[in-house]
Amino acid sequence: MEAGLLSMINLDAAGIDLGSETHWVAVPSDRDEKPIRSFGCFTADLHEMAGWLKECGIKSIAMESTGVYWIPVFQVLESSGFEVKLVNARHIKNVPGRKTDVLDCQWLQRLHSYGLLSGSFRPEDKICVLRSYLRHRDTLVKHASTHIHHMQKALIQMNLHLHKVLSDITGVTGMRMIRAIVDGERNPSVLASMRGRGVKKTEGEIMKALQGDYRKEHVFALRQAIELYDVYHQKIEACDIEIEKILKQFDSRVSADSPAQTKVRRKQKQRKNQSHIDLRGYLYRITGVDFTLIPGLEALSVQTIISEVGLNPSAFPSEKHFTSWLGLCPNNRITGGKIMKSSTRKVVNRATNAFRLAAQALANSHSALGAYYRRMRSRLGPSKANTATAHKLARMFYRLWKSGGTYVEPGLDYYEKKYKERVITNMKKKAKALGFNIVIEPLEQNATGQLCSA
Repeated sequence: MEAGLLSMINLDAAGIDLGSETHWVAVPSDRDEKPIRSFGCFTADLHEMAGWLKECGIKSIAMESTGVYWIPVFQVLESSGFEVKLVNARHIKNVPGRKTDVLDCQWLQRLHSYGLLSGSFRPEDKICVLRSYLRHRDTLVKHASTHIHHMQKALIQMNLHLHKVLSDITGVTGMRMIRAIVDGERNPSVLASMRGRGVKKTEGEIMKALQGDYRKEHVFALRQAIELYDVYHQKIEACDIEIEKILKQFDSRVSADSPAQTKVRRKQKQRKNQSHIDLRGYLYRITGVDFTLIPGLEALSVQTIISEVGLNPSAFPSEKHFTSWLGLCPNNRITGGKIMKSSTRKVVNRATNAFRLAAQALANSHSALGAYYRRMRSRLGPSKANTATAHKLARMFYRLWKSGGTYVEPGLDYYEKKYKERVITNMKKKAKALGFNIVIEPLEQNATGQLCSA
């Protein structure tokens, strides 16, 4: 369809092509003698850009999500009263020919004026502040994990095979032994006596693993790795304090004596990088729902999801829109009435990763979702089972998020019963279509629990 047959929706639209040093801005040709201008990246330049756009009568602006360069531009323009749409760069097709910044900003302005661009989802500003802290915390956790590898390397260089007798060298027992080695302890029997009650290996096996070559340079590298590991965990704790300050600023959706808040919760294993604050209590207060009652979802996972999707479920009209945004639902490609491809979209989304990790944690869970994951894994394999379970978790999360309430565990055999009922219903339909009627009778079991025919 030609552009002349389309009606303009956004008459006061502008397009911005972002760069590391220069931002190119295009407005309608009748708004200024020079409808295309370039501005620098300094804050004064951004305010100058906002002033020029106001002089041109611009109300709505479209820009590409280029790296992190869009963040200061977005914040300055949004605070100046403009409607700013952040557009995914992969969704924009430029005109054929030579690519330039001038053509890009013109193309953005033209597409936006005809209403052909959809903005990316961005939660409210207070949630964005929380999200920034959480992403920084995640970076600190990743940096701390690199020093675990440094500790492991130093131990192996000294021929200390602590990782073969302990499942986690940074656990309570492992760190106790490593700190003792750094402090000068070399006696394997003394080090093995630090073994915790939960360690499966015997003291003799641990003594054998701790007989090594304690060279000075490797002990020095081990000491520095521990010091850096401790520093990062101190920074993580400081980051949790700042997160707590942000969480206190949110409005409470439940009363302090709400019965759901005092509900007995299933016991969970303590995690290494868990929050240093009462995260579950804060999340319940600001959302009105205890999402951690859903098997697989922990407080840190829920905090990550909330920081990415916000507190307003109306941003997603339905759970199908929600799972589509997460990239967890089938992406059907239909040609000629046939589904040619139905794999999920590849998305980079921290909320999606949180749901996938929660699904993976259900592998040994004695819950309905755990049984569902294991059944799907036997049919589809681990990868597709993880996606299917993450999709189901996301739908449950959305329903509670939308309507409130409390998650009720349906039981270990819930999905297995539904699966059998669905199979029986399909068998009856097929038999009826062929002119038969099926009568379902359960088989009797003998003393050993095996099925036997009547």
